[in-house]
Amino acid sequence: MTAQLDTTTAPPSARRTAARRLSTRVGRVRELGIVVALALVVIPTAVVNPRFIQAQSLRDLLLNASIVALLAVGQTLVVVTRNVDLSVGSVLGLSAFLTAQQFADHPGTPLLAGIGLGVAIGLACGLLNGLLVALGNVPSLVVTLGTLYVFRGVDYALAQGRQVNAANLPDALLDLGSSRVLGIPVLVLITVVVIAVAAVYLRSYRSGRELYAIGSNPEAATLAGIPVARRTLTTFVLSGLIAGLAGALWVARYGTVDAAAGTGLELQVVAAVVVGGVAIFGGSGTVAGAALGALLLGTITSCLVVLQIPAFWQQAIAGALLLSAITVDRLLALRLAKALRTSEGTSHA
Repeated sequence: MTAQLDTTTAPPSARRTAARRLSTRVGRVRELGIVVALALVVIPTAVVNPRFIQAQSLRDLLLNASIVALLAVGQTLVVVTRNVDLSVGSVLGLSAFLTAQQFADHPGTPLLAGIGLGVAIGLACGLLNGLLVALGNVPSLVVTLGTLYVFRGVDYALAQGRQVNAANLPDALLDLGSSRVLGIPVLVLITVVVIAVAAVYLRSYRSGRELYAIGSNPEAATLAGIPVARRTLTTFVLSGLIAGLAGALWVARYGTVDAAAGTGLELQVVAAVVVGGVAIFGGSGTVAGAALGALLLGTITSCLVVLQIPAFWQQAIAGALLLSAITVDRLLALRLAKALRTSEGTSHA
């Protein structure tokens, strides 16, 4: 006879373990659902236009989704704590322009130093957001909506209508945006590495697991001794840092940069995170799911272009997916909460 966990008699630690396993299982099912959705989008498009699944087309799909997926990693860290960072598009734009300007005005700048400048700018922006949210106790929605405009305004003020062209950038930087390793674009590999590092951090480190506790119940996390303010500050700093890296890679990817780079990107990132199974109410989700969400939204856009469907349907479909994901997330959260309450009630009976 196989042993099964009886939640009516199991100790609290066993019930918590069962709850975590159930939550993990739900997350995996949602990620599998995204993979299925990708197949349902790609297969009909490939039937209509077989060139859509050629190697170069697939590489372009991955490249187009890589920047959004990268930003989605940082956004996931913030969202699981029951916050949101709406400034990532502006942080990317500011970092991209200043990185490009550095390379254009100082041709001898080493590649890593120039990229490091973009990362440092993003880190500074994330630090400002984090200080206002974590120490100032201002809602993240209000803070990052404000800094979205502040950072973009600074970007326009510094640019003064100028544009940095690919002709003014070093070949080493442009090669980073076009080179491949074993047929895989370098930018995609960088994104995969960032996803892997973030996934290990959230799964294997105590400070990473504490982010989920904060998102599930901030008050309980405080009572449990978790440094909520410090952890929240860390997530915004990491989100800014990753957005700064994405800005530098944006320059490598597109070559031509102006003050409008990344405008509106924050909404795509939030949509990718939520569609990827990260709970908008905090407490659950994975960076892998968020990256898959970014890939799904990017693939849908490409498929609609190939199928010659009007552009306004792209936004409508993305909005529908976002609403569906939020609805599913809320329903699953209610079901999990009900299951846990039932388990607790039967254990005390």
